[in-house]
Amino acid sequence: MKRQRIDALALDSYQRAARMMLANHLITRVYPDRIALPLIRRWATELREDLAELFGYRLEVTETTARLYPVHDRLDDARPARSVNDRVFDRRRYAYLSLALAALGRAGDQITLSELAEHVADYASRIEGLDLSTERAADRDAFVDAVGWLGARGALTLADGDAGGWASDPEAGEALYDIDRPVVFALFRPPRALQHLHSVRGLLAEDTEQAPSDQARRVRRALVERPVVYLEELSQDERALLGQDRLINEVEYCTGLRAERRAEGVALIDTSGRLSDTRFPGTGTLAQVALLLIGEIADVVLDIDNPIPRRPGALTADDALLDQLDASIPTAGVFTPLADDVEPRTATTDFVDDENAAGEAVTSPFLDHAWVRTTVTALTDRYGATFAAQWQADAVGLTTEVLALLTKLRLIRPVEDGLLVLPALARYRGAVVTVRVRKAEELFVTAADTDGSTGEGGV
Repeated sequence: MKRQRIDALALDSYQRAARMMLANHLITRVYPDRIALPLIRRWATELREDLAELFGYRLEVTETTARLYPVHDRLDDARPARSVNDRVFDRRRYAYLSLALAALGRAGDQITLSELAEHVADYASRIEGLDLSTERAADRDAFVDAVGWLGARGALTLADGDAGGWASDPEAGEALYDIDRPVVFALFRPPRALQHLHSVRGLLAEDTEQAPSDQARRVRRALVERPVVYLEELSQDERALLGQDRLINEVEYCTGLRAERRAEGVALIDTSGRLSDTRFPGTGTLAQVALLLIGEIADVVLDIDNPIPRRPGALTADDALLDQLDASIPTAGVFTPLADDVEPRTATTDFVDDENAAGEAVTSPFLDHAWVRTTVTALTDRYGATFAAQWQADAVGLTTEVLALLTKLRLIRPVEDGLLVLPALARYRGAVVTVRVRKAEELFVTAADTDGSTGEGGV
């Protein structure tokens, strides 16, 4: 293979560059850090060829940016945009972000925050159901979150003032930004004119990709984009490809990750932490409670004396997200006159319709909401003193966030009345969680204990 031309001593550097590009899609002089862009530029030629050959991705590298244009086989709502304060973007923030990009594309080299807000407010007023009023604190906060997202990626650089001051009082506060136009243009380069889409399905890979090379790229894309690739969700041809050592070895060589193969599927294990956006197991209340809950789930599933119900449909195609996004597409204004006169594409899927290779229905263990709530409440009662303060009295919110984490990791799949347990969850069933509870006497250290003696108050 051509990729074997990389010298063994330089292979680690190349793999770090590949992971960086696959994880971020956009690299600038400041994002995700200042050493990323020189690393990508060093390996630009090799990365451009390999990412195209293996995954069908297009890479553009300039002096100031590196932009990866991926091919999407499915929509994924598990990696939302987040503010600098880790606030998940809602629809309003996404709208402000898009409109801010449109305004910056027509701006000069600098712009004030209030001027940008005026442009966004003008654009927003033309969209039914959307507006930006600087008199509303919630609108200002959402707008500043969108501007902060652009600033983190280098599209905007604060030259003077303070965005927080403007958000608190737009009459008294102001901020001036330098605009990096190459970053602005690199941020929004859709593969198709959005005005000509009747459905977000038009953003996904075409269904005509049925050649063996295309199918192999789809499988490789799944490996680097999903925490776990289950055989159940692949077509028969793709299952055969996933079982080939050559395909797995190609992805391992490019990324430096190692594949863990099980009967149910394959997962790439990222010990570097530079490709995964979520480390698990990890620190923090959510990760620790998730691991505790996994242990409880595993105990219930493996209890042969008290079998739990099983249901089909753990990995069936779910068009709900597609339908929700399609319902949000404006049908009036600029979209209608510019839309092509074609019928929407019919949703298709590679999934195996809940059947394994032998034609038998695939089922998964099912746990209802009541069991989950009771279990998380019990864990909170037992270990709550060690949790972050915000979760100690919010078992409902804690449950929601923990289930969202396990869903993102593809360890469970939520259903209307509970959850389905996916096979990869068993990987962590033997994990041991050590929760250190501080004893009451440890909170009070006597003076004698501080000079080396071992009184009862000693730690």
